[in-house]
Amino acid sequence: MKRASLSSYRDAGSAEMRDRPTGPGGVGVIIMAAGLGKRMQSKVVKVLHPVAGRPMVLYALDLGRRFGDQGVAVVIGHQGDQVRALLETQAKGSLGQPRLHIVAQEKQLGTGDAVRQARPVFVSDRANTPSTFLILNGDTPLLTEETVEELLRVHRQDGATVTLLTAVLDDPTGYGRVVRALFERGATHLRNQAVLRIVEDRDATPEEAALREINVGTYVVDGSFLFDALDQLRPQNAQGEYYLTDIVGLAVAQGRPVAAVPLQQAVEGLGVNTRAQLAEAERTIRERIRDKWLAAGVTMKDPATTWIDTDVKLGRDTVLYPHVTLEGGTTVGEDTVIHSGTRITDCTIGSGVEILDHCVLRESQVEDGAHLGPFAHLRPGTVVGRQAKVGNFVEMKKAELGEGSKANHLSYLGDAVIGKGVNIGAGTITCNYDGVKKYRTVIEDGVFVGSDTQLVAPVKIGRGALIAAGTTVTQDVPPNALAIGRASQVNRPEWAVKRRMLAEGKAVNGAGPSLSGSGSTPHRAKSHASKSQASKSVKRR
Repeated sequence: MKRASLSSYRDAGSAEMRDRPTGPGGVGVIIMAAGLGKRMQSKVVKVLHPVAGRPMVLYALDLGRRFGDQGVAVVIGHQGDQVRALLETQAKGSLGQPRLHIVAQEKQLGTGDAVRQARPVFVSDRANTPSTFLILNGDTPLLTEETVEELLRVHRQDGATVTLLTAVLDDPTGYGRVVRALFERGATHLRNQAVLRIVEDRDATPEEAALREINVGTYVVDGSFLFDALDQLRPQNAQGEYYLTDIVGLAVAQGRPVAAVPLQQAVEGLGVNTRAQLAEAERTIRERIRDKWLAAGVTMKDPATTWIDTDVKLGRDTVLYPHVTLEGGTTVGEDTVIHSGTRITDCTIGSGVEILDHCVLRESQVEDGAHLGPFAHLRPGTVVGRQAKVGNFVEMKKAELGEGSKANHLSYLGDAVIGKGVNIGAGTITCNYDGVKKYRTVIEDGVFVGSDTQLVAPVKIGRGALIAAGTTVTQDVPPNALAIGRASQVNRPEWAVKRRMLAEGKAVNGAGPSLSGSGSTPHRAKSHASKSQASKSVKRR
């Protein structure tokens, strides 16, 4: 057998971890995350599938970190590079967490072989070997801290060598069955029956297959017993694998006590093996998330249609309307109102913000008192300042809109820095891309930009300047200047009347109009407007 490939990430144990009553040698945690998950019918390994916005293996990792004061080992296998990369990102900046070890199972020879790969992590120094091991699966995202605490409590109370978590199902097909012996005739409670062994579904006799108590796959095992027992495993089963479950029978054969804790809610032990089970796990976790935030003072107009990911944080008295989706690491302050159809991903939203219907925000920051929407689109790198307004059909990307500034409608602002008290008229575009590179537009405080304006970057608009409607700006504008860049207007008297007559086949006196605009001599406006005329051309939006 190949030596396990492993890597470690050391962090000091948190105060919470040190305070847990885990026994003289502490607790080491082993998480099995090496399987492919064939029944998922996916190109992606099972433990990387997200549940409520998080890859499901991270639920097991978080749970393990709460108990594993002697370290957490995650055993990876299929698509190990991707799983390792995810775990390594979790190890960064995790001060106060137990040491994380990543261990590779080179060949998938069963759960017993997977756990055995963690031996070098925990037994290299006999003096520091954990007295207790908690073994978790990477595909049970619904397992709670309270249940694991109960499992450890029963293990210590009963002086057990092995303690396992079980559940009773109406349809146990596909799961390993727990085989018990009656301590006394007529006993009905599962705690009154001794566990003899676990038999896998493929290996069960018809009588064993009829049992409804199943093995969840979560164990607490005595540290002096675990690895010696794993060395005694033999692949004498339908799959030709080393079953971790066989350590139960080994313990019984040696006269060692085995305990079991049945789940009160069977769904908590759900192992995600199919897309249907993935959907069930998603539904259950999202219900838990909604209940948590409702209890914390968040209003949801229709909780069933409000989707909140696991890592989202919400402030009190925030109001969420139907069909709001909050994803990733989004943080929302207090007294913010988010209306229907809005999707926010990995954003920081301040307090007192109002976001109207059907906005899309991603990797952006919205400061206190800002107003967005409807139909606003904030792309990554956007910052909307305090009391600023981003209106309907405004798109921003890598742009900063300063305090009190307004872009109320129909504009694109990309790669731009916009100061305080700026007005952006409808139809304004920062032309930031020349087909090869992107360039920045700078608009200083107090600038007024008229409608239908194109700002061709790189360009800078000085403080207090005015940009006339319809202007294409290709050069820097000095502070307090008026910039006008438009063609001279031409008015042709009676041209429309003559055109209609021509279309109707009627005679027209003099030269008739043409679609090219040639015809009667035009009356041309003056080529240079006076300052008073120019000022009238700037219309506030």
